[in-house]
Amino acid sequence: MKKSDLRKYARLIVRTGANVQKGQMVVISSHVNDAYFTQLVVEEAYKAKASEVIVDWHCDEVTKLTYKYAKVEVLKEVPNWSIEKLKYRAEKLPAMIHIESSDPDAMASIDQNKMMEVRRATGPIIKPIRKEMENKYQWTIAAIAGEAWAKKIFPELSKKQAMEKLWDAILKCARVNGDPVENWKAHNAYIHEKCAKLNALDIDTLTYSSSNGTNFKVGLIPGVIFMGGTSNTVKGVTYNPNMPTEECFISPNRHSAEGVVYSTKPLSVMGTLVDNFGFRFEGGKVVEVIAKEEKHKAILEQLVSIDEGARQLGEVALVPFNSPVNETGILFYNTLFDENACCHLAIGMGFEDTIKGFEEMTPEQIKAFDLNDSIIHVDFMIGSADLSIVATTRDGNEIQIFKDGTWAI
Repeated sequence: MKKSDLRKYARLIVRTGANVQKGQMVVISSHVNDAYFTQLVVEEAYKAKASEVIVDWHCDEVTKLTYKYAKVEVLKEVPNWSIEKLKYRAEKLPAMIHIESSDPDAMASIDQNKMMEVRRATGPIIKPIRKEMENKYQWTIAAIAGEAWAKKIFPELSKKQAMEKLWDAILKCARVNGDPVENWKAHNAYIHEKCAKLNALDIDTLTYSSSNGTNFKVGLIPGVIFMGGTSNTVKGVTYNPNMPTEECFISPNRHSAEGVVYSTKPLSVMGTLVDNFGFRFEGGKVVEVIAKEEKHKAILEQLVSIDEGARQLGEVALVPFNSPVNETGILFYNTLFDENACCHLAIGMGFEDTIKGFEEMTPEQIKAFDLNDSIIHVDFMIGSADLSIVATTRDGNEIQIFKDGTWAI
């Protein structure tokens, strides 16, 4: 991979993804194996006039050892220094850059019960601090090729060949070829246009059907709108949370989901890949987990039991089956990419910024919209080549918005 392409990508992440502001602190989350790329992002952040750049390093191998040997009582504690660090960031509001390259099977050998117990204990402690930061700072997630990830996708290739092929796919999906900044301006404008068309319809419900058995309906909330592409902080700073992104998304009525949905791509849950699964909803809640493998079913049942909101939907996202990510023909085993390959739903937390005019509302006014709340937000893919989505508007009209897996409007 050419150093010039990597530098161009790093600049895109800083300038278009996080949109680092002059004098702003930057925090980068990165795997220890990715130092070669992380240093490029650090340099670009300083070139964008960041006041300070901090790197939070992590290592899958160390995390596995920690979960293997440390007692669960210790892992469930959130030390004061960790809480103070989060509070400091809530005060400083740094731009957050997450560099993703992990092995999809990284935590497959770890005791899932232990991991869920730790997450259930620590989530409620961390959540209020993160809530305080919500919509006040820029963040972005971008991927780079990792050896284990590349070999998972391309097992027949050598490590070097697999890395090259994954890098090519990442840069293509992230629109790095040519002038990436201009590419993203045009792409964001396209997504905004789609969202405007959806919002103009004043949709009451969406009905999904597919030959794989998906037969599902979900309601939308008046005053909650489709969004996509860029997001804005409450102070009006524009940024791109996900690179790549192809979705128009909305937070639905959490009490309204009815029917069955089946996954169309694998999902990594706590470092374990689960596949061939589905959920049955009644009254807005998951009442049945469907999975071919008992191990996968057990993991998903733990996930939807982590708190009250984990059984309800926080997001509905529309992505055409012929998206650039899907057209690569690659199953990425990574939610950042696979969720932007086709339509998806998410159980767990909803997004307050999907409320029209949320920036000028009081917490009580936002709460009145009754969006789903949870310590998790987990996307799972349901798009297929024959997926149909019919919108019923509030004045009673039915409009086909997806046909054969892609846009019909």
